[in-house]
Amino acid sequence: MLHPQLLTPEQHLLTAKRGLGLPVIVAICGSTRFMDAMAEADLQETVAGRIVVRPGCDMKHRHQLRADSADAEALKYRLDDLHRAKIRLADEVLIVGNYIGDSTRSEIDYARAKGKPIRYTHPEIDPYGDVPPLPDEISVYQTPAAPGP
Repeated sequence: MLHPQLLTPEQHLLTAKRGLGLPVIVAICGSTRFMDAMAEADLQETVAGRIVVRPGCDMKHRHQLRADSADAEALKYRLDDLHRAKIRLADEVLIVGNYIGDSTRSEIDYARAKGKPIRYTHPEIDPYGDVPPLPDEISVYQTPAAPGP
């Protein structure tokens, strides 16, 4: 007797997204120092017909939500967890900016572990060196040189 093969949660999600006729979902990742470039990438991806998810909170700038350092640390943990969920939801990942810090490297490693295709606005910073350059029309995402770490 044959036993039906059970689908993984990821396979269920992909089937549901296809059944709903959803466009490609792109998770934008990168240092929040590039929030302006992320907004531009969001615009360009949206105009190209893709659904975009990206960081919605910049932990590098002061805000009342993170005035207390203990609260800020807990918030950072929750936001990191939320962003990993965005990566799981996405069909592909776009790394924005010309700098990769520890958080972005962690996001890249997580996306790779989940088998997500990854694009870079600056392919030269790909820590694994295995990503082809973006098409020319994507060059609008280019960002100025980042200050040192």
